[in-house]
Amino acid sequence: MSASPKDIINTVTPDTSEGNQLFPVFLKLNELHTVLIGAGNVGLEKLNAILNNSPLAKVTVVAEVVSHEVYALAAKYKQVNIHERLFTESDLEGANLVVVATGNESLNNYIREVAHQHNLLLNVADKPSLCDFYLGSIVQKGDLKVAISTNGKSPTVAKRLKEVLNDNLPDELDTTLQQMSQLRNTLTGDFADKVKKLNEVTSILVEPKADISIRKNFNWLIWCSIIAAIGITITAFWLKNPDFQSFVETVSPTFYYFLVAGFIFAMIDGAIGMSYGVTSTTFSLTMGIPPAAASMGVHLSEIMSNGIAGWMHYRMGNINWRLFKLLLIPGIIGAVLGAYLVSSLEHYSMYTKPAVSLYTLILGIVIFKKAFKGKHKKADKKIKRISLLGFGGGFIDAVGGGGWGSIVLSSLIAGGRNARFSLGTVKLSRFFIAMVSSVTFILMLSHGNHWEAIVGLVIGSALASPIAAKVSNQISTKAIMVSVAVIVILISLYSIQKFIVKVL
Repeated sequence: MSASPKDIINTVTPDTSEGNQLFPVFLKLNELHTVLIGAGNVGLEKLNAILNNSPLAKVTVVAEVVSHEVYALAAKYKQVNIHERLFTESDLEGANLVVVATGNESLNNYIREVAHQHNLLLNVADKPSLCDFYLGSIVQKGDLKVAISTNGKSPTVAKRLKEVLNDNLPDELDTTLQQMSQLRNTLTGDFADKVKKLNEVTSILVEPKADISIRKNFNWLIWCSIIAAIGITITAFWLKNPDFQSFVETVSPTFYYFLVAGFIFAMIDGAIGMSYGVTSTTFSLTMGIPPAAASMGVHLSEIMSNGIAGWMHYRMGNINWRLFKLLLIPGIIGAVLGAYLVSSLEHYSMYTKPAVSLYTLILGIVIFKKAFKGKHKKADKKIKRISLLGFGGGFIDAVGGGGWGSIVLSSLIAGGRNARFSLGTVKLSRFFIAMVSSVTFILMLSHGNHWEAIVGLVIGSALASPIAAKVSNQISTKAIMVSVAVIVILISLYSIQKFIVKVL
C-alpha cells in the first residue's frame, strides 16, 4: 500500500535548521483540481498566480464574500467555478490541492485538519507553519520557467529576485529553447552522443566574456577592413582612371542620395526589425518621387533581403505553413490591387502624395508609441481572420510603400501567435509580396520610373544587409525607434504642409 501525502508529511519532519529542505516540483495544474478558499485581495492574488501559470487549471473558489475583481477574473476562464458561501468539508471532494486565503486563523486551522484527513496538500497564505507547500515567485520567458523559494522566510526577497531575473534574462531565451528542442529531435546516436552534441552547441552560453569580446572585436576588424578596402579601391579608380571618373560624373546625384539613404534605412531596419518601408517611402516622397515609383523602389530593394531572411527561417524550421498559406494568396491579391490602384493614379500624384504622407505620418506615430509601450500581455485568443489580415496588409503595403511587417507581424503576435514562427512566416511571405508588387509596378509604369532613385535604393540596402545584423545588438532599440518616428513624422508633416501651401 502506497503512502499518502498526509502520511509522508506526518512521518518525515523537515529540519529547517539545516537549510532549505524543500523539494521543487512543477505541477500540471491543467490536469488537477485546485480548491481556493477565500476571495478577497489575497485570494485574487493566488487565483491570478494559478491562472497566469496554468490558464487551463480547473479551480473551484469558495468564499463567504467574493470580490468583484475575482468575479471579473473568473469570467475569463470557463473552468473556474465560484461558490459564494461558507466553506464545508464536502468542498474538498475531488480536490487535489487546497489553497487557503481567508485571514481567519481558526478557519485556517480547521481547513488544514480537514484537508489532511482527505490526504490533501495545502497552502495557507502568510502562514508558513500551516503550509505543506509554498507558492514561489515565478520568472517566465516563454517555455522557460524559474521558480524562487526562500523557504517561507521572506516573500519580499523572492519578489526582488524575480524582478532582477526578469530584467536580466533576455526574452530571446525562449527562441534558444525552441531551437534546442528542434535540434534535439534531429539528433541520432546513443544518449552519450546526443549529450556531447548539445554540450557543444550550448557552450556559447558559458563562454568567457573575454573570449566573446575578442571574437566580436575580430569580426569588427574584418568588416572595417572590407569597408576600407572598398573605399581605397574606389578612391584609386577615381584618381587614376579618367574613364571611371567620367562615368561617375555622368550619374545623376539622385542616385547617390538614394544610395546613402537606402544604406541608412536598411541599417535601421536591421537594428529594430522594422521601418524600412516607411522611412524609404517618406524620403522618396520628399525627394519628389511619385508614390507608385517610390513604392516600386521599396519593393524591389526588399526582394533580396526578404528572400534571404525567409530562406534562413525555412532552414531553421521557423515557418508555420498553414499560416503561410492563409497569408500568401490574400496578401498577393491585396498587393496587386494596391499596386494597380496607385499606379493608375500616377497622373494624380500631386493628390496621392499627401495621402501617402498622411499614412506615413500615422505609421510614424505608431512607431513612436511602440518605443515607449511596455510588453504586451499574451492575448486570451489567437487572431482568427488571417486571410483578411493578409489582404489588408498587402494592399496597404503596396499603396504606402511599407507596412506588411508592422501591420501583419504585430497583429499576429498581439493576437497570441508564437513570435518566432510569426516572424519567419511573415518574412517568407513578404518575399513573394514584394516580388509580385514589383512586377505589377514595372508592368504598369511604362515611363518616368525614376530608375536612378530606385537603383540607388536597391544597391544601398543590399550593401547594408550583411552588416546590419552586426550592429543590431550594439544600439539601443528604443533610441532608434524614437529617432525614426521623429524623422518620419517631421518629414511627413513637411510634405503635407507643402501640399496645403500649394493648394492655397
